[in-house]
Amino acid sequence: MTAKILKFLKETFIGKDVVSRKEFKELEAVPRRWGILFTLDWYIMREFLIKWSILLLVFVLGFIMGDVFDSLSDFLDANASISQTCSYFLLRLPGNIRFILPISMLLGTIWTMAAFGKNLEVTAMRASGVSLFRCGVPIMVIGFLVSLVNIYFNEALIPYTEHEAALVMAYAKNKKAPQQKMLVYRSTDGERAWFFRIFEEKSFHHNVIFKHYRKDGTLEYDLNIDRAEFIAGKGWKFTDAVRTDYTADGLMPYRPIRLKEVIYSEKDIPENQEDILYAIKDEEDLPSWVIWDILHSTENMSERMKNVYTTLFFYRLAFPWACFLAVFIGIPVVTKNERSGVMTSIMTAVALIIGYIICANLFLLFGKQGVFNPVFAGLAPTVGFIVYGYYKVLMGGGN
Repeated sequence: MTAKILKFLKETFIGKDVVSRKEFKELEAVPRRWGILFTLDWYIMREFLIKWSILLLVFVLGFIMGDVFDSLSDFLDANASISQTCSYFLLRLPGNIRFILPISMLLGTIWTMAAFGKNLEVTAMRASGVSLFRCGVPIMVIGFLVSLVNIYFNEALIPYTEHEAALVMAYAKNKKAPQQKMLVYRSTDGERAWFFRIFEEKSFHHNVIFKHYRKDGTLEYDLNIDRAEFIAGKGWKFTDAVRTDYTADGLMPYRPIRLKEVIYSEKDIPENQEDILYAIKDEEDLPSWVIWDILHSTENMSERMKNVYTTLFFYRLAFPWACFLAVFIGIPVVTKNERSGVMTSIMTAVALIIGYIICANLFLLFGKQGVFNPVFAGLAPTVGFIVYGYYKVLMGGGN
């Protein structure tokens, strides 16, 4: 049967335009294969990884060159050391890779499937009982794993590396860390307020005023602190502080008490260094878990801010899966345009990805403004395009 099918494919694709009904029935009689095909899966995965690695390397080098052209002059003007300069560009790399991963997955899928199509390998696989969907499973597995990497980059690695890169640049230019002057922070329960004359990017701060309020909103006591330091597992350590207690109405102060050193546990003061630092960041820069915590710990949040945080939270959950989405888009596009050439496939796929990005950002905007349901606005573009890609795979012979 295999030799007969291959002969049929050869006759069909070399100068023959009409296929008889009998030949089609013979082709359809080949049983579908869904199990693990070690040789075929390894071959598809190997070919994809080679091409994807080349694309990834090219894109990474391109982004590094872009950063060099943008920022190298700043380091040269500041007479920065080679180690500072190199560490800055390395710290910038994860943030660039976040944008590289989806497009490299898309182009890698197109390149791989186009190479298979050029040699009639996709047609041979499908004629042998391996569906289009099954052909793409090894690439989909890689797309799934890359999406998990992208989530890690977005939620854990990039906030740290971007912050550290900014510090490296600040040290190179000013020989000191950036400072946030006169930072005011109010706890989500409204019971504590902090006033930092200079909020420094480190674990301790000087010249801090701390106020504690009763449940009824009256001032219970305040602390004028020379040095405040957060110690993980212990809490806040205040050195050279002056505590002033107030009457029940919160208006009249008692005699101040000078404290050489006092420690407040994490139960007494739940917020830590990171909580206060996140308070001065734009919501777009916050990790998803911080947004989730804000949504569930902030009482009486305005409807507008609730829409903003909810939409952003679900958008941040969905968008990293663009790597997986790229595979679903790339496979059917290439096989559909198999005879039209690789460039047609690339242009079609890139147009779809651009359409997805535009759609995702429009939904994000409408969700923040309350025009769309926040959950729907955050999830719909990614879910919709994945369903579209899955449908196109099936329609292209996936089943």
